[in-house]
Amino acid sequence: MLDDFLVRAGLAGVGLSLATGPLGAFVVWRRMAYFGDATAHAAILGVALALATDLPIIAGTLVVALAMAVTVATLAARGWAMDTTLGVLAHSALAFGLVAVSFFPGVRTDLSAYLFGDILAVSRADLALIWGGALAVAALIAWRWQRLLTATLSEDLAHAAGIRPERERMVLVLALAVVVAVSLKVVGALLIAALLIIPAAAARGLARNPEAMAVMATVIGALAAIAGLALSLWQDTPAGPSIIVAAAVLFAASASLGRMRG
Repeated sequence: MLDDFLVRAGLAGVGLSLATGPLGAFVVWRRMAYFGDATAHAAILGVALALATDLPIIAGTLVVALAMAVTVATLAARGWAMDTTLGVLAHSALAFGLVAVSFFPGVRTDLSAYLFGDILAVSRADLALIWGGALAVAALIAWRWQRLLTATLSEDLAHAAGIRPERERMVLVLALAVVVAVSLKVVGALLIAALLIIPAAAARGLARNPEAMAVMATVIGALAAIAGLALSLWQDTPAGPSIIVAAAVLFAASASLGRMRG
């Protein structure tokens, strides 16, 4: 069964949603959209690092994404103006990455795969990495769920409960870096943040509690992956962007349903 490239692509999209659903909920609650963009754009710099050092692409991406995420979290803790800082870091990392990758012969033709993903080329090894990383992130968030939720609601409340908000922030930073690394093959560096934000935003108007929102975001992400692949097969459109288009349609439907309920 796993010899069918469409089956592998579908499993990759569904597996990734196990991590992007609950993590995306925290990205939305904490208004970390730009944070996610900065980390995701740094993935291209990670590709350049991997090519320069003969590391696996996922290893280079993880190292640079984690470095960017830790840098951003540190600057945020020191009170930097995050909108401007994140804009500078996100676009600078992407530009440096694109320039660095251009020095490697033969990579330019594959650049669109790094920017927009190449889910139809997912191999069995890629599938194992995607599911392994996604399950690790999902397990980490499940383990820290109550602490993460308390720190998200109120840092003062977290301190009163003996929780260190900065530690929980670093948990999210680590999770985000792993998700960026494993999702590069699926939707690419430019669309990873969309896969985190759109399903969670779609679930927010329908869910009655945080746990339900995380579950619904996971389901919506999985549906978007399947629907996007179906659209790609039907209309011969790029698979990664098609997944985001499907997620956007589901968001519009959830927003309409939310208004009707209201």
